[in-house]
Amino acid sequence: MRYQAIQRCRDEFPIRMMCRLLKVSPSGFYDWSDRLPSPRQRDNARLLKRIRAIHEDSGGIIGVPRMHEDLTDEGEAASKNRVARLMSVNGMQGWPRRKRRGMRAKSALAPVGIRNHLERDFRALEPETKWVTDITELNTAEGKLYLCVVIDLFSKLVIGWSMHHRQDRQMVIRAVEMAIWQRQGSWSVILHSDRGSQFRSSDYQRFLKQNTLVCSMSAVGHCGDNAACEGFFGMLKRERTNHCRYRTRDEARADLFNYIERFHNPRMRRRVARQDQQFSGVFKPSVVSG
Repeated sequence: MRYQAIQRCRDEFPIRMMCRLLKVSPSGFYDWSDRLPSPRQRDNARLLKRIRAIHEDSGGIIGVPRMHEDLTDEGEAASKNRVARLMSVNGMQGWPRRKRRGMRAKSALAPVGIRNHLERDFRALEPETKWVTDITELNTAEGKLYLCVVIDLFSKLVIGWSMHHRQDRQMVIRAVEMAIWQRQGSWSVILHSDRGSQFRSSDYQRFLKQNTLVCSMSAVGHCGDNAACEGFFGMLKRERTNHCRYRTRDEARADLFNYIERFHNPRMRRRVARQDQQFSGVFKPSVVSG
């Protein structure tokens, strides 16, 4: 600790004077300062450099849990405690989650023949089998801006999205259209939503049938039935929009595009690629000698 104090102040005070005051030998200090960093220190410096880059790329909002997830996806073996220590010592922290009050129940009847196909099972073993969609609102100085997204539960990618100053059925259909444009197969896909009027409209229901999408809806007053989409919106607001003041709707649109296409989706693609590598490694065929 004494050598470290001298090192910090060596540009302000004479080294020999500080050594005399702290009762250490100048030769001992010079020997200490000439030592090379240990392998652990060098690895910490390398890891810290990557942590800083991820933290800055996120706009300074990623905390320890998501930082640890990102590093693990990149192949780092650092523990969560190690990541937390490096972030804390170097003044990096995430934005805390806001406490939310009780949600209002959406009391609306689903169209005849529509049921909840997911039953809160948000796992998907293959892409293009289960999609979820919902709408959220953001405030700007010009007024509200509404965002509708479609998320593939396999990859957690936002495969469709649209924005408008009114939350009408056309905005929802445009988001689903974008997801369909990126679709690789022609088989049926479950598309789950809540019971908002946009999703219950005849135009929306007709559009789903024309594109082999199976409509699924949450039960009355059960926001947890669409928790996957609600979770994305909570993350979006916690990491980005809660800390921004948008002057115009166009400014908000640009920032939402940046978050979805340049931050969220690239992270999810890296995570899927990492999982594919692990899966192929587990099931790698062995070589049988003749």
